[in-house]
Amino acid sequence: MTAQTSQSSSTTADGKRTAVTITYLDQKARPVLPTPAKPRGKVAILRVEDPPVHYYRYLYRLVGDPWKWMSRRRLDDAALKAIIHDPSVYVYVLYVNGAPGGFAEIDHRDKDDAELKFFGLAPDFTGRGLGPYFLTNIIDLAWSLSPERLRLETCSLDHPAALPLYQKMGFRVFDRRDGEIELFD
Repeated sequence: MTAQTSQSSSTTADGKRTAVTITYLDQKARPVLPTPAKPRGKVAILRVEDPPVHYYRYLYRLVGDPWKWMSRRRLDDAALKAIIHDPSVYVYVLYVNGAPGGFAEIDHRDKDDAELKFFGLAPDFTGRGLGPYFLTNIIDLAWSLSPERLRLETCSLDHPAALPLYQKMGFRVFDRRDGEIELFD
């Protein structure tokens, strides 16, 4: 993935802080991607319109907890609801045989840019070829909003296959920064 920073941690009143490398990527034009093979089984990608906060939190934790996603966990219900119920924020769920297998969020509140804010698979669904299938479809959905640019960020705590997959799908790195995140116990 990205160059790992030292994983030095220090304890804070709320938890631990961990060093990360954040990689910023974008696409300035809709990529021409091969049609991915449809995975075996019953697979569907559905938009969740105005998701209940508890369901969004479930998806976010299901996909993000193994990778230490924290940003949305810090928001209270009212602040989170204001984001996920905005008509320019699109939440999609990958269902595999009826179960949530992954989720993605496209934020198009900035009319020039669309941001793939979150993307990932639930742990039980990794290693099955679902990532490229889901990401190809999410990229297509994002570009259907007609942004000038599609962007995303990943960090050194994310799945090791994330950055190579994004680059394979036509995203280019335009910046890298060292940062620090606070982890919950």
